[in-house]
Amino acid sequence: MVEDSKLMCIILDVPHVFIKEVKEDEVLRMVVKIRREYNNEDRKNIKKNYKAKKLLVCGIGPDEYNWISTYEKEKEIWDFLRTVHEGTTDLKDSKVDILTTQYETFTMKEEETIQEIHIRFTSITNELHCLGEVMILYKQVRKILDVLPKSWERKVYAMIEPRNIKTLTMDELIGNLKTHELKKQQGE
Repeated sequence: MVEDSKLMCIILDVPHVFIKEVKEDEVLRMVVKIRREYNNEDRKNIKKNYKAKKLLVCGIGPDEYNWISTYEKEKEIWDFLRTVHEGTTDLKDSKVDILTTQYETFTMKEEETIQEIHIRFTSITNELHCLGEVMILYKQVRKILDVLPKSWERKVYAMIEPRNIKTLTMDELIGNLKTHELKKQQGE
């Protein structure tokens, strides 16, 4: 975990530049070292820089590699990939607005199974989370319960009445609803 943190710092900050002090005419200057002047600490830092760059490059496809192959610094690669995947701030805000609207207007479709509703709902909440908008678990559980059709009303009351709904996890909710759905199908 510490190593990952150090690599992320290399990616987000400027990579290590190797400098030395040179005294010319009684003036002390900082000069970039040439490769043969590197010491063991410099070589360790070079390995970290390469590892950070390798992590970024290995996690992308061939098309993305072509886009970033000319970048030298890890930070340049990171910034480019972030813009490509998240978009600009305006685009990100627009995505958040669209997803928030989808979340707020989310309903269960006719003949949709609990598994299908869970997949659609999780897709929206995960995308919001990736964009920095975290939906409180309690509110997610409440939202699923609210969009169930009238025929589920008795089951919803049976689930929430004996316990505090704020302690109900999404896994417990979905598992419970799937069990009820299965029993309903067997009864038909």
